[in-house]
Amino acid sequence: MKKIEAIIKPFKLDEVREALSEVGITGLTVTEVKGFGRQKGHTELYRGAEYVVDFLPKIKLEIVVADETVDAAIEAIIKAARTGKIGDGKIFVSAVEQIVRIRTGESNEAAI
Repeated sequence: MKKIEAIIKPFKLDEVREALSEVGITGLTVTEVKGFGRQKGHTELYRGAEYVVDFLPKIKLEIVVADETVDAAIEAIIKAARTGKIGDGKIFVSAVEQIVRIRTGESNEAAI
């Protein structure tokens, strides 16, 4: 089992969710986060004063999938989230040792 964490632009969330649904992924966790990479920040004008916004709003998706589903999930995220501009985000994949569904006590593959 693998955990996929994706950092994407906020306006791409619905497209990514639909793309994941099309490849059979039904559950995900979404968190509003702030950060920056190569995109750095940007300057904004507020009431005539210019100020720097260091951290940009992003969305973090967390998905746990079976090993055979990882590539399809990554491709779906890339296709839906890509704009071709700096700041499109990143995808991180890590191993998951154990999953337990609290309600039923099911574990591992059955709990996904």
